[in-house]
Amino acid sequence: MVTEPRYVTDASGNRIGVILDLAEYATLLDALEELDAVRAYDTAKADERDVIPLEQALAEIETGQLPR
Repeated sequence: MVTEPRYVTDASGNRIGVILDLAEYATLLDALEELDAVRAYDTAKADERDVIPLEQALAEIETGQLPR
């Protein structure tokens, strides 16, 4: 649901803000969250450290052990 943008302008007519429909805003936030997840995944895949099983990682977190 993309509508025409509505801008907030200053006294000189310069665009200083934008008004979004709440549904559009929610859609943008969802897309940003998904992008953050993709970036985190890409970063994790590029990490050269050893991969450990989830159960081991959770156990290390619970016992306060530092990551390798």
